[in-house]
Amino acid sequence: MHPVTAVETEYSLWSREVEDEVLPVLKELHIGLVPYSPLGRGFLTGQIKKFEDLPEDDYRRYYPRFQGENFAKNVEVVSLIERMAAQKGCTPAQLSLAWLLAQSEQIVPIPGTKRLDRVQENLGALQVKLTADDLAEIERISPKGVAAGSRFGSF
Repeated sequence: MHPVTAVETEYSLWSREVEDEVLPVLKELHIGLVPYSPLGRGFLTGQIKKFEDLPEDDYRRYYPRFQGENFAKNVEVVSLIERMAAQKGCTPAQLSLAWLLAQSEQIVPIPGTKRLDRVQENLGALQVKLTADDLAEIERISPKGVAAGSRFGSF
């Protein structure tokens, strides 16, 4: 047998279910967390403003968070994140990743991208310093459960 050293699961400002039971256990046992979709499948980047921004063959078109009224509500939340990011002098993606990194030293997110400029942007999150007031403001504008719609739909 080998001890568990890391767990991979979804975790972001929009998918925070791991905070209730999983994250405390991982901290207690000194097990790392590798969050996938730390940018809410791209929504938290601020690049998706309307449903039509998604290519016609994009799988996200089938996810409830990217559809109809849910989409509109989620865009509103992202606009608040964008506003705060602008005040901090960073991008929404950097703010979202900085928030995630501030949750625990044991967290190493894996944001997916196909572009070098996005990798460089994501690395910029390491330079974003969040104060206790910043973290409280993020919690206010994007509390647990804020994302409208479920993570996955039925296929």
